[in-house]
Amino acid sequence: MNALQKDIKFGSGFPTLLYKELLRFWKVAAQTVAAPVITAMLYLLVFAHVLEDRVRMYDAVPYTAFLIPGLMMMSMLQNAFANPSSSLIQSRITGNLVFVLLPPLSHYEFFAAYVIAAVLRGLCVGLGIWIVASFFVPMWPASVLWVLVFAVLSCCILAVLGIIAGLWSEKFDQLAAFQNFLIMPATFLSGVFYSIHSLPAFWQSVSHWNPVFYMIDGFRYGFFEVSDVSPWHSVAVVAAFFVLLSACALRLLSRGYKLRT
Repeated sequence: MNALQKDIKFGSGFPTLLYKELLRFWKVAAQTVAAPVITAMLYLLVFAHVLEDRVRMYDAVPYTAFLIPGLMMMSMLQNAFANPSSSLIQSRITGNLVFVLLPPLSHYEFFAAYVIAAVLRGLCVGLGIWIVASFFVPMWPASVLWVLVFAVLSCCILAVLGIIAGLWSEKFDQLAAFQNFLIMPATFLSGVFYSIHSLPAFWQSVSHWNPVFYMIDGFRYGFFEVSDVSPWHSVAVVAAFFVLLSACALRLLSRGYKLRT
């Protein structure tokens, strides 16, 4: 922690890089924040209309209310991933990545700026969905602390994964493959629209290997205080996954993987 504090100094280029990444998504908030909110609302309207009277996941929780935390987390994760990954690949393709590499930025500062900006974008999207959804189903978290812990940790994980994807991808096709074959299946098959207890035993076991399941299940626990697994188990899995991915990303950044060549 002391090494990290020494490397991140507010007299360095860290605040500027962070400001640049924040401004990058906020200047086009209609696309980066409002559009995901509208998409989530369309999911909510369609699924709630079709399944509200036919499906009940938890005894005291209507299906529409059950659906909202899942849609919030799914949208937050996708947008937290998109922020650093698209920024890095666009900078590489347009050739302006050199302006980020020239200042004396440590890899800790580089990492922190991209992660913080991505987390804030994800939280903005999640907050927007919750506010709009409250007009349909008024709901308040049973435990704000659990909601914040899982929201921040989960967005951090996808932000770090976005950095790794942005470093690895050399063109938009590769980044799209990362999204279509990893991020999208992991989020859709993690309990956004259903409880895993409604699945056959084999698929329940498979779901327990999906880290996104623990993000959504723990986040949903913060709203209803009911979940498929213990929230302590979920937070342990999510925290461990964050540490593992962060170590990989920091290692790549310290080596200048695909940044200096």
